[in-house]
Amino acid sequence: MTLSFFDQFMSPTYLGIPLMALALTLPWVLYPTPTNRWLNNRFLTLQGWFINRLTQQLLLPMSLGGHKWAALLTSLLIFLITLNLLGLLPYTFTPTTQLSLNLGLAVPLWLATVLIGVRNQLTHTLGHLLPEGTPAPLIPVLIIIETISLFIRPLALGVRLTANLTAGHLLIQLIATAAFVLLPLMPTVAILTSAVLVLLTLLEVAVAMIQAYVFVLLLTLYLQENV
Repeated sequence: MTLSFFDQFMSPTYLGIPLMALALTLPWVLYPTPTNRWLNNRFLTLQGWFINRLTQQLLLPMSLGGHKWAALLTSLLIFLITLNLLGLLPYTFTPTTQLSLNLGLAVPLWLATVLIGVRNQLTHTLGHLLPEGTPAPLIPVLIIIETISLFIRPLALGVRLTANLTAGHLLIQLIATAAFVLLPLMPTVAILTSAVLVLLTLLEVAVAMIQAYVFVLLLTLYLQENV
């Protein structure tokens, strides 16, 4: 029986128990806990340097008021990067290909940025719904359009991450299946297809990291508008 290519995106279960919780817990187990010693090993030093550089990049477009979110945003970025990269390993499952999970991350964080803006600067937040100098007949239309675009933001965050990872995984599986089928028929073409597969896998590694960074970067931009 030929399975569907989309079966790889189904949430796996074992004895009727969904393994989504295990997949979400695994990334935190892989990272060692920093110690209070003055001297750390090389891996801890490299991990600390990497986290510091990520935090600096995330905080560049933000004012001082948004720096309170540094720990949350950096943790989310590392979490998403790890999940995306682990999903490229054989016989693994990528939780971030599930739209429900991505929306579960995007909606509360987006809503938090909006509520911060409403609490701290209500007039400025409402001013985003109507650009300055708008003609009177266009005011109701622009308010409706800007309101819709505001509520589409979390949906765009979740769909962007889901679509990019799903498309990459599907393309890898299609090319791998083609190489496997062509191997006994046309070995030369199969070898060329395998070379393309290796290059595509390297591209997917970059996409997995970039998409996680874009997800968090857009959250920082939304936060900056409301801080």
